[in-house]
Amino acid sequence: MALLLRKRLILIETESSYGTDPTPDGADAVLVRDLNITPQQSDVVSRDLIRPYLGASEQLLANTRVECTFSVELAGSGTAGTAPQYGKALQACGLSETVAAGTSVTYAPVSASFGSVTIHYNIDGVRHKVTGCRGTFVINTNVGEIPTIDFTFTGIYNAPDDSALPSVTYANQATPLVFKNGNTDTFELLSYAGCLQSLSFDVGNTLVYRELINCTKEVLMTDRASNGTVVLEAVTIATKDYFTAALTDSTLGNLTFQHGTTAGNIVDFASTRIDIGDVSYSDQDGIAMLNIPYTAIPSTSGNDEFSLIYT
Repeated sequence: MALLLRKRLILIETESSYGTDPTPDGADAVLVRDLNITPQQSDVVSRDLIRPYLGASEQLLANTRVECTFSVELAGSGTAGTAPQYGKALQACGLSETVAAGTSVTYAPVSASFGSVTIHYNIDGVRHKVTGCRGTFVINTNVGEIPTIDFTFTGIYNAPDDSALPSVTYANQATPLVFKNGNTDTFELLSYAGCLQSLSFDVGNTLVYRELINCTKEVLMTDRASNGTVVLEAVTIATKDYFTAALTDSTLGNLTFQHGTTAGNIVDFASTRIDIGDVSYSDQDGIAMLNIPYTAIPSTSGNDEFSLIYT
């Protein structure tokens, strides 16, 4: 019987022991979009045999792992002080989670003791268990669209099996708001509240899959270089001079925005240590726009180059 691509889901659960399946159930379902899996991603080793006739050599597969990508809508849990359902995924991307009961949930980068998750990807009764998952993500926002967090996870391969789609409960994911004036406020880049068209933020994690002799299979997080791009309406130099700021090595400033209007569904992005790069122009409906790349720089204390705060 044919498998229906429309009938898919993922379950995500935090691992208490790296690489050990915590057996997620329907309560661990995450509501996602753009869900894809590469169920076998291997390094190909060719034998390259020399023979007195034409023809290919066998190819052997090594370091087989799994890649899973999906997007979630940038929205809160619906209750202030309750983590969003995808909070486990954020923690497996090198972030800490700090809960202030009834008030807020804050995510900030870490440089050690990285979390991991198991992902169960089920396509119409065929289940792929992906253990030891660690990942990276990109926040994408554009006026008139639903802002998203786009995740890419790498995990350990386990043989798929037949398992009926579980009954799921989608919880702690509020209805999203369109990224637009009135829903999104307090945007600033280097202390200037310009007319914002779009903003991206890439947490920039470097992931390495290792499968060494006498060691366990593992996905390691070896570096982080957070960066992104802001597109806003161009203004006079007297109003805001981003060109000079880009060439001033000592200039680090803020990047902030708040998306959402109701407690439980407000997300704040904040950084006070933004270094902008070469500024360029683009055209939008005949209006000049500035494209401003940036990098988020940690202080000497470390792990403070950005935060995501849900209130």
